[in-house]
Parts: sequence; C-alpha cells; structure tokens
Amino acid sequence: MAVGIIATLKVQDGKQADFEAAFAKMQDVVKAEEPGCLLYSLCQDKDDATTYRVMEQYADEDARKTHGRSPAFGEAAAPVGGCLAGAPELIEVNIVS
Repeated sequence: MAVGIIATLKVQDGKQADFEAAFAKMQDVVKAEEPGCLLYSLCQDKDDATTYRVMEQYADEDARKTHGRSPAFGEAAAPVGGCLAGAPELIEVNIVS
C-alpha cells in the first residue's frame, strides 16, 4: 500500500528564497536516489509566506522508512534546516486513491 507524509515547515521570515533553493537541491537527491518516492513536492501557503508543506508519497512503508537516509540527502538537508523556524510537523497517511 502506498503511504505518504504531509509535512508542515515554518521558515524564518526573509529566508524563503534560501529555503526554496536548498529544498530544490534536496529534492534532486530524493529523485535521483529514492526510486520508491513517487512524489516529493514543495508547496507554499497562500496566506502565510513562511509556511510550507511538503507532499510526499512512497510506494510502500519500506520506501518511506529509507527516505532521507543517504549521505547525499544529509548533506543536502543541512542548509534546509538552517532556514527553519522550528521542527517540522508531520502527518503520516495511507494513500487511498
């Protein structure tokens, strides 16, 4: 069964462009190294420019568990973390359709 995560990320005001550029590099790593990741998309809240959501979909639970474990992901994720205003909020879901 496909599974997913909806992650809410709060970014420090004024760091949106840095965050988006760093996330794009992290997204490239995910696309290159995680064949079980079917969707990894960044969205910005229309009402709050410091709030982002990441829509993630994985082929199965094993693919979700391996997400982000490569050294390349860790390297790409470091600049993203420097832009955040707090810990991400994660909602795990089962994909129904």
